Amino acid sequence: MITRLTPQDASFFRLESSRNPMHIGSLAIVRVAPEDPGDGSACVDYQTLLDLVDSRLSMVPRYRRRVREVPFKLGRPVWVEDSRFDLTYHVRRSALPTPGSDEQLYELVGRLSSRPLDPSRPLWEMYLIEGLSDDRCAIFTKTHSALVDGDTALEIGHVILDSGPSPRVVATDTWVAHREPGEVELLGMSLAEMATQPAAAWEVVRDAGANASAVVAAAGKAVDAAVSRVRAAGRTAPDSPFNTSISRCRRFDIARTDLEDYRRIRRHFDCSINDAILAVMTGALRIFLQSRGEVLVESAVLRAVVPMSVYVDGPPDDTARPASEVSSFLIDLPVGEQNPVMRLSHISHATAENSRHERAVRARTLVHMAGFAPASLHAMSVRAASTFAEHTFNLVITNAPGPQRPMYIGGARMLEMYPVSPLLRNQASSIGITSYDGRVFYGLNADREAMADIAVLAAAVRESMEEMLGACV
Repeated sequence: MITRLTPQDASFFRLESSRNPMHIGSLAIVRVAPEDPGDGSACVDYQTLLDLVDSRLSMVPRYRRRVREVPFKLGRPVWVEDSRFDLTYHVRRSALPTPGSDEQLYELVGRLSSRPLDPSRPLWEMYLIEGLSDDRCAIFTKTHSALVDGDTALEIGHVILDSGPSPRVVATDTWVAHREPGEVELLGMSLAEMATQPAAAWEVVRDAGANASAVVAAAGKAVDAAVSRVRAAGRTAPDSPFNTSISRCRRFDIARTDLEDYRRIRRHFDCSINDAILAVMTGALRIFLQSRGEVLVESAVLRAVVPMSVYVDGPPDDTARPASEVSSFLIDLPVGEQNPVMRLSHISHATAENSRHERAVRARTLVHMAGFAPASLHAMSVRAASTFAEHTFNLVITNAPGPQRPMYIGGARMLEMYPVSPLLRNQASSIGITSYDGRVFYGLNADREAMADIAVLAAAVRESMEEMLGACV
């Protein structure tokens, strides 16, 4: 089966570079041995993971397809089935020196995140990382942003997760690789398309003289209105250490917090949980900037792209169910404000104002998936962020809710889950946030040289939370 990449898929594929690999990452911490032998959970090993992925690939067919360019660039690239698809190439095994520490795991994730995916194969990799202390292992997945659109094409975490220790039964996969088209066949297909579809011919002519920013501007209609407003207003983000040339290497760190603390903030100040999370993150950014000797006047801000604000459609305390709509906006985080309550107030007003103007993006498929995982929403967030002009924001903060009940991979219980978002051009850090099973997990991906002190920001999240809770009296 041959299908052409959408304009947005093609833009992500062509934006790939050694300094800016465009894959979305997901890190799951899994218990190797059951904590309670009677709870029905199992162990996970390489063969179990390999068999699980093999049985679920029919649910994410793009994971068996690779991208082929059309000769002479006469049309967007196409998805073709990989005739030499080798699952063991994509599902890999790694190990830490036993007993491996969390710090060693994050160092490994940073190194794995630094490596671009092989463009000659399907654009994803999965690593089983063994040797982690306390009877744990990790599963790190990286998937190119061109592959996941969050609606018709999901991230593989959606299908390998189960809501119980007994893996659900799926239909037997009888996939057989089709013959890949040759160069002449791809060229003939594009020429025929250009002859019968004037719009396709015009697109080839337009793209022949387009630069990367023009290609990106062809992204989905759902964010075009926001992009136009930002560019028309001429808003330029303030200078910050988060905006600089970046290297090919990455660092990764995390922060863990309790979801109940954000609920407490919400109840006390009558705000949303999203607002509470952004307020805590703003306080952490303030602490981080001060640690670098930055002089913060009261009016100082950092401008963040918060591409996907996921609204809860359940009762006030039911954050397990994401709504079917997400939206995209820019927000000024008041890092110069000393008072945490005032920071939260500024953010609440800003998000309320944006919610009245921004158009929503549908995410119907995500809501109805039995093994809902937030990685696809983070992928959609990165897509939305990339459509904003480069100099209009300082950093990207993606926030996607996960299931609020234990989930399992191959019968083994998942303990933690962290997003690992890519760095856009001249962005030294990206912040991904996911809630799962009563906790909120921060994944901090950063350039290894520009953000050597990313651990300070991770520690600042906890300090900012304490400050915010101290105001709830």
